[in-house]
Amino acid sequence: MKARRPLVEVAVETEEGRVPLGIMNAKQALSLPDDLDVKVSHPDHEPGSTDNFIPKDELQRHLDKL
Repeated sequence: MKARRPLVEVAVETEEGRVPLGIMNAKQALSLPDDLDVKVSHPDHEPGSTDNFIPKDELQRHLDKL
């Protein structure tokens, strides 16, 4: 069975708070341009339901451990 890529919620921080951009797989989130300052939900938590957000580089480190 092929392993599924973890899903994450992608969001940006604004003066008014966190604004969700969408839910995507981790590979898609990591491929977003570096000049777009996004946070992603931790892949061990349910996307869209967690407040545990991490930077893209931390997501990459987490996926490297899998």
